[in-house]
Amino acid sequence: MPDCPYNTDGLPQIRAGAAQTVITPPVGTSLAGYFQDRVSESVRDDLHCRALVLEASGEKIVLVSCDLISIPRDIALPAKERIQKQTNIAPDNVLICATHTHTGPETRIGRVVPANTDYLATLPRLIADTVAAADADMFEALLFTGREEEHQLGTIRLGRKTDGSEVFGKTHVIGPARDIDPEVLAVIVRDMRGRVRAVLVNYANHVDVIGGGGAKFLSADWPGEMAKAVAGVYGPDVVTLLLNGACGDINHHYWRPTRHPTGGPVKAQQIGRAIAGLAVSAGEKAEPLDTASCGALLKVVDIPHYTRDQAMRREVDALRARHDLSAAESYVVKAFDEWDLDDKMAPLALQVLRLGDLVFVGLPGEIFTDWGKEIKRWSPAGFTFIAELANDWFGYIPTTDQARRGAYGAKPILSRRLDADGGRQMADAVQVMLYELWSATGESGQ
Repeated sequence: MPDCPYNTDGLPQIRAGAAQTVITPPVGTSLAGYFQDRVSESVRDDLHCRALVLEASGEKIVLVSCDLISIPRDIALPAKERIQKQTNIAPDNVLICATHTHTGPETRIGRVVPANTDYLATLPRLIADTVAAADADMFEALLFTGREEEHQLGTIRLGRKTDGSEVFGKTHVIGPARDIDPEVLAVIVRDMRGRVRAVLVNYANHVDVIGGGGAKFLSADWPGEMAKAVAGVYGPDVVTLLLNGACGDINHHYWRPTRHPTGGPVKAQQIGRAIAGLAVSAGEKAEPLDTASCGALLKVVDIPHYTRDQAMRREVDALRARHDLSAAESYVVKAFDEWDLDDKMAPLALQVLRLGDLVFVGLPGEIFTDWGKEIKRWSPAGFTFIAELANDWFGYIPTTDQARRGAYGAKPILSRRLDADGGRQMADAVQVMLYELWSATGESGQ
């Protein structure tokens, strides 16, 4: 194509489409993410649903990112059904994930914070309409995929004590319990004139920066600031999606002293702008994708739920004897008494999408970072994007050893819904799926 500024000789034909829709709930909707009800009083910045449709060899895959705390199956499944009716794209080819903003609406019915059910009923339609808009505006595309690393903005939020136990926090500990995943992956999607139409970013960091427990405004948090920064580079019409990586045990707080703010809007801007800069840097230096094997695989894998044991029963009994319980401790007692998942299986929807040397892995929970790194380590692809909180929600999924140490994110009932070994079973199943899809789609990556 004479107007294309890039050498496209021998490149496969790839088509893409991108769209975004405002999904901000009405003011007065309760905010998710804490054990107390925070009712929104204003909108700081809008929440969005963003969709990217990619097509090669006649097959389409779809990535959807929503500024929400999670995507339960009660939202994901009807959204996928609508998408299929509107676009004829199969549900298994559609990955829908949440950024995990803590200044957005509660999406899980029956949690501590009341959900705005009238608003939730609109989400499947809004998501499907966003995908349909992207699908209706497909164009010949070039995909530039690169990586950078960021070691300073995210930290493991669990600390190891001298007795081998782990706690949530950084006081009276000897250091972080694990290492973060510093990888920042980016895909810059350009049309044949070289214009940037979409940017896809994969980075692992909890989206609980802008407001903390006292916030009473709606906001997309640092992913929204990232999108603003990218738009400042490429223009207001660019669609910027975040696939939040395995960040169940990653926060934005430093382990060392800093003069930077540790929370609030300025901190969200710092993180958003920094990750935007790394994404732009990664994509601008990359070569265009030169393979286009395309495929999708979704499997529902049964993994045991946590079953109440004597150790947890003793802990709950000790809580009952007290009269000064925190909101989280009161929740544990109530949830323990109402737990109806003993000896039952959890149907985890695990998903793998492929385009050339890129694979996208959808996991239905808040995944501890080591599982993300484990999946990446054994992946056959050159670029493995981990999207947590995809297609459903099963709470936190820690490593097997951390599940038995019981810190926040690993403690059963409070945050963990699966058996202690559930994360390993999930990661192993994903590895098998990756190679199954790789073999089925044939052409090797870069």
